[in-house]
Amino acid sequence: MPDAEDVRRIALSLPETTEKIAWSMPTFRVAGKMFATLPEEETSIAVRCPKEERDELVLAEPEKFWVADHEAQFAWVRARLGALEDEDELRDILADSWRQAAPPRLLDAHPELGRPSAE
Repeated sequence: MPDAEDVRRIALSLPETTEKIAWSMPTFRVAGKMFATLPEEETSIAVRCPKEERDELVLAEPEKFWVADHEAQFAWVRARLGALEDEDELRDILADSWRQAAPPRLLDAHPELGRPSAE
C-alpha cells in the first residue's frame, strides 16, 4: 500500500517538481503550478483531473476516489492512499496530474511521460 513517502518520492522524481507547504500540507508543483497535495493527515492525495474523468472515477470506484466539497468546482479529485493497488497506480495518477500542470516545453522534453488528457 503506497504511503505519503511514496507520494513524495514519486512526485519529486517528475521533472522540475518541487515541494512546498501550503494550507498546512505538502503540495507538489511543476514549474510553479500545483499538481498534487497530501491532505487528510497525508492519508490521501488530491490531484488534477478533468471533471468528466473525475466524475467517472468517483462513480466507478467510490471507495478509492472522491471530490472534496470545496474542490467540486475545480478539476481536482482525491484518492485514498490505502485504497490504491500499488506504487504503479500511484505513479500513473501523479504523472497524469503532472502532465496537466506542466508547461509545453516540459511535455515536449519528456515525451515518455505522454500528453495530458483533454480538459
